[in-house]
Amino acid sequence: MIMRLSHIGEATCSVARALGAIGDAWTLLILRELFLGQHRFEGFQAQTGMAPHLLSRRLAKLVKEGIVTRTAYRQRPARHEYRLTEKGRDLHAVVVSLARWGDRWASGAEGPPLTLIHKACGQETSPVLTCSACGERVGPHDLRARIGPAMRAEREARRDRFLARTRKPSRQAATETEPSAS
Repeated sequence: MIMRLSHIGEATCSVARALGAIGDAWTLLILRELFLGQHRFEGFQAQTGMAPHLLSRRLAKLVKEGIVTRTAYRQRPARHEYRLTEKGRDLHAVVVSLARWGDRWASGAEGPPLTLIHKACGQETSPVLTCSACGERVGPHDLRARIGPAMRAEREARRDRFLARTRKPSRQAATETEPSAS
């Protein structure tokens, strides 16, 4: 069985579940705007260039996922603003890290389009991953993953289904099941 993108949020993997909640690039751009202080539909539309129906769908999904709240600020005509919840604010590190990666690997000759200033000291800053236990800076080679039982079982089942689908019976296996001529 091949996993459909629409079911990715049902996987045991936290990355897959997070992607299921976030959805796509448009949603990340909406989150960028929320972190930059935008709260209204028209502002999101102006800054992302999204078609209204796409923006409405993405905002509805963010509300459904508990990432943003939707509150009326005018009755006639009905107008709403969107605010990040605690769950949504927890995506800040994701958006900032993605921006940093883009600054390093995808920005043009003019350099990074946005810099982050630490309010407490007034200096430019960028995200750094550190160990929550000792505070030491960590990179990919400093970490190892410990796969839990549920994810291990899911991965093994996925591998077994894949192998069952893709393996061609070998000639030896076929001859072993044929009756011998005596």
